[in-house]
Amino acid sequence: MADPARVDPSSPFVQRWIVGLVDRAPRPRRALDIAMGRGRHALLLAAAGYQTFGVDINYDAVRHAIVDAASNRLIVRGWCADLTTSRLPRDAFALVLVTRYLQRDLFESIRQAVRPSGFVVYETFTEAQRAHQRGPTSPSHLLRPGELRSQFDGFDVIFYEEVSVPDAVARIVARRLDS
Repeated sequence: MADPARVDPSSPFVQRWIVGLVDRAPRPRRALDIAMGRGRHALLLAAAGYQTFGVDINYDAVRHAIVDAASNRLIVRGWCADLTTSRLPRDAFALVLVTRYLQRDLFESIRQAVRPSGFVVYETFTEAQRAHQRGPTSPSHLLRPGELRSQFDGFDVIFYEEVSVPDAVARIVARRLDS
């Protein structure tokens, strides 16, 4: 059984892009970490200078992220919500981050939550992850080939890749065009 106090290390992909986009993100530099869990990436966002918000269904995880941020002299504003029944605020964030989370009916809300000229940074598992015999196996939690890129049609795709080692993931960094 996994240790509930353990926080997975942050994604090197996410680390690189959070820092790389901070000066390009429109002001105010508000960022949202969707399904933030215990805040491993929310803390990176706050440390990079974003006004950071995070949402997760797990109250204890949200609380942990806020407390952990405060103990590091950072501010993370978190809220507990079930994203299957709640929508995200429109045009509110300079950067929206999603890692290891897939809820297909949330894509449109994510697109709308990004401000014009803002960015989405997204990384999650693909169907090829099944070959690793660890991680998610349900089709509802695994992207099909090319699916992530297609969800951000109309955005300026800055970076996109699908890899299969060490995990099978799709990654995108895309900028919302002015509208």
